[in-house]
Amino acid sequence: MFVREKRQFVVQAATYKAPGPRGYGYELLDVAEVKPPNDVATALALSDGDRVVMRHRLLLHDGDPVELSWSYYPLAIAAGSPLAGRKKIRGGAPQVLAQLGFPERRFEDRVSVRQPTTKEVEGLDLPADVPVFRQFRVVYSDFQRPVEVSILIKGGHLYELSYDQVVGE
Repeated sequence: MFVREKRQFVVQAATYKAPGPRGYGYELLDVAEVKPPNDVATALALSDGDRVVMRHRLLLHDGDPVELSWSYYPLAIAAGSPLAGRKKIRGGAPQVLAQLGFPERRFEDRVSVRQPTTKEVEGLDLPADVPVFRQFRVVYSDFQRPVEVSILIKGGHLYELSYDQVVGE
């Protein structure tokens, strides 16, 4: 028998979690211009050597760490915008992308489960031997242009992911 201190969160995969008291909040850990990981560069259809703006955040729920995220934006889109700034973005990245002319039209997720890295255990304050969800999300704008890739790491003991697909549209 396993006893959990908290109930699992059922998370709609497409839901933006707005910050609020005793709810979700974000801690911005880093913003930098970087060479993206290979899978991110491929998903963004970048040329070799292209750089991106990376935003690294910690999602908190009621003050507890529940998700680490890294979001990557092509430099051609993000340079000089709030995405490249070292501040939290009121309304979130989808709002900024829309203002820049790249509204979110669809996204694609790949979800896997694996053992966490040492940094993930520490960052998410995970119990020993708890696997994590790794969610690899590609956001597309008009004309199927990829405009954002996010890697989200969630403790497997905290989440149940929920997807809803409309068929026939």
